[in-house]
Amino acid sequence: MCGRYAASRRPEDLAGVFGIEKWEPDEALEPDWNVAPTKEVYAVLDRPLKDAGSPRPVRQLRTLKWGLVPSWAKTPEGAARMINARAETVHEKPAFRRAFASRRCILPADGYYEWVTGAAERELEVEGRKKRPRKQPYFVTPADGSVFAMAGLYEFWRDPTLPPDHPSAWWATCSVITTEAEEGPLGVAPAEGPRSLADIHPRMPLMLTPDRWDAWLDPARTDVEELRGLLAPPPEGLMRAYPVPTAVSNVRNNGPELLTELDAPEESTLF
Repeated sequence: MCGRYAASRRPEDLAGVFGIEKWEPDEALEPDWNVAPTKEVYAVLDRPLKDAGSPRPVRQLRTLKWGLVPSWAKTPEGAARMINARAETVHEKPAFRRAFASRRCILPADGYYEWVTGAAERELEVEGRKKRPRKQPYFVTPADGSVFAMAGLYEFWRDPTLPPDHPSAWWATCSVITTEAEEGPLGVAPAEGPRSLADIHPRMPLMLTPDRWDAWLDPARTDVEELRGLLAPPPEGLMRAYPVPTAVSNVRNNGPELLTELDAPEESTLF
């Protein structure tokens, strides 16, 4: 799954990486080293500009709220539960299938956090059963220092309690697509601890390599099977993982110190 990540890159840096044509300086977000559900996040998407008079999709950097609200929802109360969409079923789930067909985005990040648990505890989590408290947090990031481009979906929801011209009448929300964690060796593994992403958690955000960005963002691509082909996991060995301070477990903590690489885990964990 993906329940927390870091995103510290500036809009001008992301513009160069993704070829962004349009972004609003007044919507710029501060660097966030502890992005949690319901926060505002950056999303890269291809969409015609409003009132531009042209149907041509324009690559934009937009701010969305993390936690997707389907267009047909009566209220936004379930958004906090819609932070992740499973790659295996995203095309058929009522909450995600419309967005999957035409409203896909990339959520740029430095990397994501995950908390290592023991083998028996992981089995309970896979089964959806109650588990013990999380243990040592790890930060997972591209080994080459590049942007972690997470596959995502976005959606618009109209608040029926507000007039159409109210600034909060429309919600723009998003969800991260997840897939099974890689079982192959990490590109850079910690001195002690997990040897693969699957050792950390059974799920991971789906990272899109640059060769898939244009196809994924293209709203003209609507063939479900073709789109599902873009959800194949990236090649193994692209990621590194390392233990970070347990302070990241508290969402109120925020700062670059959360990415400090520890020499060893702060808490003992079984593998």
